[in-house]
Amino acid sequence: MDVNQSVAIVTGAAGGIGEAVARRLLERGAQVVITDLDQARVDAAVQRLETVSPGNVRGAAGDASAEADIAAAITLAQDAFGPVDLYVANAGIGDGEGLEASEEQWSLALDVNLMAHVRAARALVPGWVERGHGYFVSTASAAGLLTQIGSATYSVTKHGAVAFAEWLSVTYGAQGVGVSCLCPMGVDTDMLRSGMTSREDDGQKAVAAVTGAGDVLEPLTVADDVLAAIAEETFLILPHADVREFLRRKVDDHDRWIRGMQRYQSSLS
Repeated sequence: MDVNQSVAIVTGAAGGIGEAVARRLLERGAQVVITDLDQARVDAAVQRLETVSPGNVRGAAGDASAEADIAAAITLAQDAFGPVDLYVANAGIGDGEGLEASEEQWSLALDVNLMAHVRAARALVPGWVERGHGYFVSTASAAGLLTQIGSATYSVTKHGAVAFAEWLSVTYGAQGVGVSCLCPMGVDTDMLRSGMTSREDDGQKAVAAVTGAGDVLEPLTVADDVLAAIAEETFLILPHADVREFLRRKVDDHDRWIRGMQRYQSSLS
């Protein structure tokens, strides 16, 4: 997909990967609507992005998992720029560790990390099929291909995000809908930094597992990989090359991989 003159929505874009992807889209000639929960942070991000491409970015506070807020972002994009061509479902949450995670934490993780993608696709994909083109980018995680030591809610919901992206591509790829799924390990974002200061043992283990398995990348480095994947219409985006090898080992011998992960978890204690 050529993003030049396209209209895009990026969720979770008041910082981190989302803002970096929005920046790269603007640099390549797209018009972008960004969303996030906090209006002040959205406004600050819009100001930063305006310096990249004046007049081609809008922002709105909203919950990426709420149907009404998804619809409002789509309407904002349509009114400002035209029909939406690209949706980057980037908002995510890592709250809830182990079996102690509450029902509310499970519900929130499922809503933000998975159902937000389903609801956005439900709102956009039928129109894309009718038009014959559209593109959906799902931000999942290497945890969605492997697992996440310490956080059951994150691992399970990110597996769901990968599975939904696969299903979306299989089901609609031949009808003009492109799909990419982003699965990084450690990225220098607020989510990772908040885990570093967590007092919960499982939260600290989760961060140690991620930072110990590979380099912590800058968001703009990850955004470059996302834009390259969109241009080439590549499904799986792996900013950390080691993830492909880890996944191969998992598929080749699942039991051996689990034993290795058990040893790795023990080393973090």
